[in-house]
Amino acid sequence: MKKYTFFPQGTCSSQIDISLDGDIIDNVTFYNGCHGNTQGISSLIRGMKAEEVIKRLEGIRCGYKNTSCPDQLAKALREALAKE
Repeated sequence: MKKYTFFPQGTCSSQIDISLDGDIIDNVTFYNGCHGNTQGISSLIRGMKAEEVIKRLEGIRCGYKNTSCPDQLAKALREALAKE
């Protein structure tokens, strides 16, 4: 099991902790942000391949921001996979 911590930029969440089993998402925990939404995202992606999640979430924006918690999660997963 590989664990990775990411510090998002431009969002309300301040930290994302990721646990990967190979390229499969075991768990994701967001700190701060919209708790219901981030908890829902974490639950929905559990058991998915990280690359599939990246494809689905990358580029999502929050209001007028250039990024969002889902977009930052995609960035975090991309970094986590690159460090394997």
